[in-house]
Amino acid sequence: MTFLYVIIAILIFGFLVLIHEGGHFLFARLFGVTVREFSIGMGPAIIKHTSKKTNIVYSLRLIPFGGYVSMVGEDEESDDENAFHKKPVWQRIIITVAGAAMNLIAGVLVMSILIATAPNLASTTIYSFQEDSVSSQCGLLEGDRVLKVDGTRVFTANELVYEVMRKGVEPIELTVERNGEKIVLENVRFGQMTESGVDFGKPDFIVYSEAKTALNVAKHALFRSASTIKMVYDSLYDLITGRYGMEAVSGPVGVAAAMTEMAAESMADLIYMAVVISMNLGVMNLLPLPALDGGRLVFLIIEGICRKPVPRRLEGYVHFAGFVLFMVLMVLIMAKDIVGLFA
Repeated sequence: MTFLYVIIAILIFGFLVLIHEGGHFLFARLFGVTVREFSIGMGPAIIKHTSKKTNIVYSLRLIPFGGYVSMVGEDEESDDENAFHKKPVWQRIIITVAGAAMNLIAGVLVMSILIATAPNLASTTIYSFQEDSVSSQCGLLEGDRVLKVDGTRVFTANELVYEVMRKGVEPIELTVERNGEKIVLENVRFGQMTESGVDFGKPDFIVYSEAKTALNVAKHALFRSASTIKMVYDSLYDLITGRYGMEAVSGPVGVAAAMTEMAAESMADLIYMAVVISMNLGVMNLLPLPALDGGRLVFLIIEGICRKPVPRRLEGYVHFAGFVLFMVLMVLIMAKDIVGLFA
């Protein structure tokens, strides 16, 4: 069964890459850009097919992580009238962000399905406290509806639990609604727990469920999706500021291993993890770093403002250097993940 779960994890990765690259491909074709190749995976080709109608090469490659859409004039000058660099800036911007946008849209849609089929929708209103509750000794009462956690607005139990786990390692401020009034509770403490060497606050309460109406399903889907995207940025911030060490960073191998474990436990958890990964791909690819879609977007915005493109050779060098550094980092992370599998 473990082998089956590994295959499922790889297929999910491939599907997420297909969605991402499909976004680039769809809009490139829509705007008439000449496309050389549409590839899922990296490395040597396993399967190749050349369309007789469009001359586009469709390929499936050995390494199931990553992919690309190769467009004429993307990184070089070309005489082709349909080269990427000859299209209006606004069209190139849409093509560039389309991959990340498709990942984010797909994540929101699947999140909506997960929430619509969930047994209940958890609110932010406290029902009762666990026996070892610490927060109940700091002014939090049954029936309180938590509105803010240390200044961050929360609308669903998922957001509430996440913010308590992230910020509750220290005494925090809670804004609650009690008997129709807003009350600010200062220095609310929670228990502590540690995972992978990182300390988290421990939610010590149970919350009421909400009626599963169309409006509530839409609300939970929207805010849980927003919270998931926020989680990606929070993780980056915590990594940069040193809360998480590099041992907490996982590459494709580590993520695939985690997905395999999820598949063995719960298909719903596996699907949710796929949603998180899809949104992660969308957010990460839009970071303004060389070789990523966000890095290319920076050059397009500069061109749009200055009415003149940055020399393509210079841009090519920047992206190439970024790609090399990115690949070195990925190899190091993959090596760590592989070693971790046998530790």
